[in-house]
Amino acid sequence: MTIPRTTMLACLLAGLTGAVHAEGGVTRLWETEARLRNPESIVPAADGERYYVSNVDGEPNAKDGKGFISLLDKNGHILKLEWVSGLNAPKGLARVGERLYVSDIDELVEIDTRSGTIVKRYPAEGAQFLNDVAADAAGNVYVSGMLTNRIYRLHDGTFDKWLESPELANPNGVTVRGDQLLVGAWGVMTPGGFATKVPGHVKVVSLATKQIRDFGGSEPVGNLDGIEPMADGSVLVTDWMAGGLMRVTADGKVHVLDKLAQGSADLGYVPATGTVLVPMMNNGTVIAFHLD
Repeated sequence: MTIPRTTMLACLLAGLTGAVHAEGGVTRLWETEARLRNPESIVPAADGERYYVSNVDGEPNAKDGKGFISLLDKNGHILKLEWVSGLNAPKGLARVGERLYVSDIDELVEIDTRSGTIVKRYPAEGAQFLNDVAADAAGNVYVSGMLTNRIYRLHDGTFDKWLESPELANPNGVTVRGDQLLVGAWGVMTPGGFATKVPGHVKVVSLATKQIRDFGGSEPVGNLDGIEPMADGSVLVTDWMAGGLMRVTADGKVHVLDKLAQGSADLGYVPATGTVLVPMMNNGTVIAFHLD
């Protein structure tokens, strides 16, 4: 996500924890040209040969019509900078078959990937700052409502509030693992901005009961943005404010894989190739890694 410029310094000071240490574990593969405009999220296309990237292009809550989706090839070349336009501040992405879903401030937008056109918009009642998007095996789409401690769900064509709880601690990243929704929490914010006295950690939500619990413990990890599950039970996360790509193991231990700059956003992961993709919002690029 993009932080409004007026609150960035305060957030940076609040987000420094010093609780983790760099250990390596990834190899950099490529980085795109710096032509993207506040890239926030990335997901692979159905053919595995291309990637979709959301571009906020400005302030994260501005309904200015500037936002768009870019199309990259698998080696990071920008095939089409403004592949789909007509958005405001698009953030999270999830693909279900040939449909691409993107959060856009207070609505979920459905895109037909075959034609590159917007086919439907789903307003989110009461939403202020929709963020990440994830889909389960049945095709239900979940969207984090960061500033309202909500999770919205698209089910059978209806998009409405699925869960609301302060335990979500300003949910940012979301991903589905089996019968669980994993949530990367930003942390409880101080009044008037995005700063946190205590950064967030990973939460686990049961898709069946909506019960919320901590993943591995309640110790702070960071101002979390992206989150992806690993086969060994760990999760990859990014810290937007302090910067960094990290692995959090099931016992709550945090391992820094790469000390990225501030603006490490909603990562993507391709299990078949072990490729991790991190949009760098402040740099206008996407960095690809191989998970060693």
